[in-house]
Amino acid sequence: MIFRTAILTTLLFSLIANAGPTLVIINGAPGTDEYGGLFKKWSDQWAAAAKQGEAELQQVSNKAKLKALLDAQPKNSAEPLWLVMIGHGTFDGKTAKFNLRGPDLSAAELADWLKDHERPLAIINCASSSAPFINALSGPNRVILTATRSGAEQNFARLAGHLAAAITDPKADLDKDQQVSLLEAFLTAAHRTAEFYKNEGRLATEHALIDDNADTRGTPTDWFRGIRVTKETEDGTLPDGLRAHQLHLILNEAEQKLPANIRAQRNTLELKIAQLRTQKKLLGEEEYFQKLEPLLLQLAKLYEAKQDNPNR
Repeated sequence: MIFRTAILTTLLFSLIANAGPTLVIINGAPGTDEYGGLFKKWSDQWAAAAKQGEAELQQVSNKAKLKALLDAQPKNSAEPLWLVMIGHGTFDGKTAKFNLRGPDLSAAELADWLKDHERPLAIINCASSSAPFINALSGPNRVILTATRSGAEQNFARLAGHLAAAITDPKADLDKDQQVSLLEAFLTAAHRTAEFYKNEGRLATEHALIDDNADTRGTPTDWFRGIRVTKETEDGTLPDGLRAHQLHLILNEAEQKLPANIRAQRNTLELKIAQLRTQKKLLGEEEYFQKLEPLLLQLAKLYEAKQDNPNR
């Protein structure tokens, strides 16, 4: 009996670990029919992307259902949980909220509901006044995108529409690897948003931020050239964008052949290598390569193990 229970437990954890990604679309209160039509269009685009990427799709529009859904999600899966917030936001100088049908969702509430989640998280707040969500939600193994750089940017944000289109747009594949990363979609969408204001002769009222190095600061898109940040962080931490470039809702053929746990291990090693490179100037050449070699060997062994066990 004990042996049988152990087998069932092992199988259960295996299924959880290898479950696919989950995309949760949080549909905000539109306020008007015009916004309602836009929000539905963008939500439908994300839903189509989830289907193409074979991700589990969930949609919610109120706090109670969202909390119940998050409580039921695996906390330690190797596959990412994507939260896409489409709607309006508010900020009263202290508290940032996302407008829902019924009570609104504050950044602090969402942070509390996600505090036990150790799986990769992509939290995409496309609303106005969304920047404070970075301060509340930033953390290890998390990518936070916001449409604004402060809570004071309270006008309707257009990033959501461009991001919904970019996530499946081959033109957003900036590094030409046959898949669009979250970073690439974000940079493409932010560029198209800026072009909208320029072409309309309007003053831009939204400036998107990305945070994925857990420093709570966020990085604006004008710090990027291509997919790389051109400025160094003051404290030697990894620049934002590296983790976001590892997340893809729709995987290319090569990535599809890698199990989620192998991808997760590879991503961790790649980030360690990137972290080491930020310290290269502080280390002597000999010490740098001494630290680099074991990481590269681990990376090579990971791919060798996959080749030896193609069905793993």
